[in-house]
Amino acid sequence: MVKIKVAHAHCDIPCGIYDPLPAQIAAMTVLRMHQLIEQLPQPGEGGGKEERDRYDNSLSRYIAIKEQHAELAKRELDILWHDYFKAEHLEKYPDLHDLFWNTIKLASKVKQEINKQAAEELVARVQRIAEIFWETKGVRTHRVPTHMPVGGEYVLPAA
Repeated sequence: MVKIKVAHAHCDIPCGIYDPLPAQIAAMTVLRMHQLIEQLPQPGEGGGKEERDRYDNSLSRYIAIKEQHAELAKRELDILWHDYFKAEHLEKYPDLHDLFWNTIKLASKVKQEINKQAAEELVARVQRIAEIFWETKGVRTHRVPTHMPVGGEYVLPAA
């Protein structure tokens, strides 16, 4: 008979490499796709097949990227929620569960819809989660411009 030893670990990956930045980048990408969809010129009424195909191709690509990055944001948030945050964090931030729950639900909504306001709210909520994450580590944060066409800011640890 094979004797199996039980191994115990508190996370899936080594401590110290969690970071909310990938979730922020994913949320910003979702917002950028909304901006591009909004700016995409509609084909003219008498437009030909080529014009319609260009529009359909661009719109399809923007939607696909929007959905992929909304899913990536959900995945990154899920890792932080399930692997990093602990009971003592809930004591200090009693609305943390609701913040994560609602943010992940919002990421699903931005996958399902073309809703720029929801994408902007996703960015804001992910930024709040980033602030809390760094606060739990005793690290001050600051906001820095993304320097990307989407605009906005990332929440990063202060130097």
